[in-house]
Amino acid sequence: MKDEPIKYERWRKEMVERQIIARGITDANVIDAMLTVPRHLFVNEALTDSAYMDYPLPIGESQTISQPYIIAEMTQSLQLQKGNRVLEIGTGSGYQAAVLAQIVSRVYTIERNNTLFMRTRKLFDTLKYHNIVTKYSDGTIGWKSESPFDAIMVTAGGEKIPQPLIDQLEVGGKLVMPVGGLMVQELLLLEKNRFGTSTKSLGGCRFVKLIGQHGWKD
Repeated sequence: MKDEPIKYERWRKEMVERQIIARGITDANVIDAMLTVPRHLFVNEALTDSAYMDYPLPIGESQTISQPYIIAEMTQSLQLQKGNRVLEIGTGSGYQAAVLAQIVSRVYTIERNNTLFMRTRKLFDTLKYHNIVTKYSDGTIGWKSESPFDAIMVTAGGEKIPQPLIDQLEVGGKLVMPVGGLMVQELLLLEKNRFGTSTKSLGGCRFVKLIGQHGWKD
């Protein structure tokens, strides 16, 4: 990124080599995106020197920016193409949406926390991510007016995949979401076909909870 301190470029390359490629991520588009997006700009200023480390970080409002490998794994699982339209549920820091925006033609992202929504929308404008469309809303009901989507990514955990999101997924499309309880979840990949859906587990994980009309019940 132009005019950024050279250390961030070095740390970004190290992150990709040690945390992403070394753990089996092979999608060139995902690798290039994570080499490009300035992750340190998506965390609190006091944590910028930790931005490329191998763990999640707090971003305020009881939310986190996910571990780099998890972001790469979820992105790769969707097998994205340049012309795709992707819905993200849970904008958070905006980093995941920025990674997606490097790969696909348009990202639609929904955030239900107004503080995070306003902060992240301003950051997208500053960084000129013009192919990211934001919405302040309950993500569990999706974005029906812009559906169907080629892929959907849910960045918070729930007891099950909300039906409105499945309904808004294009036939042949994929959806990835952490599913389970508060402490233990599985990262599930759902694929929609003309006969229904199929799912497979990508392994264990732990995310903040999905809250909304069709999300985690307190």
